[in-house]
Amino acid sequence: MKLEVTPQDTPRAKAFEMWMSSPMPMVTLTKTFNVTHLQRVAHQRNIKFNALLCWCIGRAASQIKEFYFLPENGKLFSFEKLAINVIVNNNQGGISSCDIPYDDNITTFCDTYNELTHKVSSTSQSSYLENYMVVGTSAMIQTELDSIVNQYTDKFCNPMVMWGKYRKRWWKTTLPISFQFHHVQMDGGHAASFLELLQQEIQKLK
Repeated sequence: MKLEVTPQDTPRAKAFEMWMSSPMPMVTLTKTFNVTHLQRVAHQRNIKFNALLCWCIGRAASQIKEFYFLPENGKLFSFEKLAINVIVNNNQGGISSCDIPYDDNITTFCDTYNELTHKVSSTSQSSYLENYMVVGTSAMIQTELDSIVNQYTDKFCNPMVMWGKYRKRWWKTTLPISFQFHHVQMDGGHAASFLELLQQEIQKLK
């Protein structure tokens, strides 16, 4: 459920006052992740690497309460549920957008991921979820990337997680991941904690 809240009644009151009117309120952090275990699990269980990574993103985000707030059009909203947005190559040669509800059960999430992304790809129709706090993702796996900075615009205030092609060496697989967030939603410390949790969730995959 999407609910407008009074910023002064939330822990984000001071941040809202400072950053809501900023013309460039977005911040980007980049961290190189060890995804050796994630890549191995994806191969062993025949699950898409990106699907597992998206689940880990949702799992880490669900543990940080700031992810359930969203500044939008001069207002602050709170949510009860999270979704992960992915960009899908469609059958018309373009791209479409697909929201996937986060579920603690990794099997349920990955099954839903496959079902919804296949539908969006085959129909070329974007699929959006109402009343979910959406964490955006963008995977540009055509090449290795050190960092990604998205457009800084008030048209899209949701947090965004972005990456390129993972780097596989014989002893280790790594992946730089960029995380962009609105300063009203969270502070740098919250963002850093999210990235640390994300690495932990990747390591805990079974």
